[in-house]
Amino acid sequence: MAAMKSALSKDQEKELLSLFGRVKLHLLHKASIHGFTADVFHRHCDKQGPTVIVAYNAAGFVYGAYTSKDYTQGGEGVNDEKTFLYSISAERNKPLRVAAIIGQCAFTDGGTGPNYGALVFLHDDKPEVQSNPGTGFNFQAADMHGNDLTLTEFEVYRVEDLENLLPKPWRNINWTAEQKQQLMKAILNYKPDIKTVHQARVLLVGPIGAGKSSFFNSINSAFRGNMTSQAIAGTAGESVTTQFRTYTIKAGKGGSVVPLILCDTMGLEENGGLDIEDLVNIYKGHIMDRYQFSTSGPILTDAPGYKKHVTLSDRIHCVVYVVDTCNVSILSQKMLEKLCAIRRKTNQLGIPQLLLMTKVDEACPLVAEDLKNVYRSFYIRKKASELSEALGIPLSCILPVKNYSEELDLDQDTDTLLFGAVQHMLNFADSFFENQAEIQEGNDQMELYRSSDISRPDFREQKEHQII
Repeated sequence: MAAMKSALSKDQEKELLSLFGRVKLHLLHKASIHGFTADVFHRHCDKQGPTVIVAYNAAGFVYGAYTSKDYTQGGEGVNDEKTFLYSISAERNKPLRVAAIIGQCAFTDGGTGPNYGALVFLHDDKPEVQSNPGTGFNFQAADMHGNDLTLTEFEVYRVEDLENLLPKPWRNINWTAEQKQQLMKAILNYKPDIKTVHQARVLLVGPIGAGKSSFFNSINSAFRGNMTSQAIAGTAGESVTTQFRTYTIKAGKGGSVVPLILCDTMGLEENGGLDIEDLVNIYKGHIMDRYQFSTSGPILTDAPGYKKHVTLSDRIHCVVYVVDTCNVSILSQKMLEKLCAIRRKTNQLGIPQLLLMTKVDEACPLVAEDLKNVYRSFYIRKKASELSEALGIPLSCILPVKNYSEELDLDQDTDTLLFGAVQHMLNFADSFFENQAEIQEGNDQMELYRSSDISRPDFREQKEHQII
């Protein structure tokens, strides 16, 4: 299925948002993708809370209806004093807003297309609108839709309040240049607690478009000191990454190697995508770098990309789920079930797990204005709590981050969040090593070290793929 993208222009979106307070719009339904029928409308939009319909016609009008109530197909008229119809046109300086006639219901909650009396969308399961001015709402047809009742597109968005900033941050972050340097130094000086392992291996897993590859590029840019784009990233409707990749990172051009290997997988899909058995093989270190994932099934033990003999260094030491903050509210039940199934399997293998919330600046305008608001944003805190509840991941294991996307220069605050996330990954990898040490207690091959007198090998000659 094609990726959903709003048909609203920037100016149209700005005018639509002007009808509300501080809100965020989440695209739930797009008729050009899902179909112009009442059935699919209700499938995507029932019980979603406040929503706004956005209808488009060839006359250049963008118009629709807002309700603060749920669609439930209850078959009765719904009273909602907050409901209004609206129309946006290039011929007007500001949107037309029409309140309901006092004493009349806002809409009829049936199994048809959205029925607001004066406007009935998806009439007869077609890309058409039935217009009846005076039924629930008063307006001039020419002002509302230019008398063009044929739809070129039909979208429905959930409307979520952003509210104001929290009185105090739910986590305390030191945003100084000194803190950034301290985090960077701590990461570079990291040593695993098992002598035979020299780099923590972290695997990122998440839906298509969540920002895994962009996270690699952002971390590498922060360490390199300039923008890089080694891992392939994009916004396609299917996974850009089709291979298993392992990346090492250098601190500066020709600098020392960061004691961290970041591993990339193809994106998760509701149906298909990364096979959970392939994921288990990755966890156990059996998948070689650049292995091309197959859509026909998991890797076989005699396949060229299968590594039979593995060591603790080949295994995954920490799993990090990556979720686009903008899509938290619209993660499908199938995707949530898939993530939960992966989480259960990961728990069984005793691998510590974190979750990255990416694109926090796109999700919350207050964070876009100032990244330091990330832990004061009510909205970001709410999305983190929703993920914690849905996936069973403790809130303390959920980290908001901002990837570099359109910037040409590095930003101190962005780097601070990124380095903080990496430090947590290394801390969680330590937990894995400590558990392994307990399991292998008494085994001479698993000597522990905590002193600084054991030197790290020279990674300049290593065979792992390097981000440079």
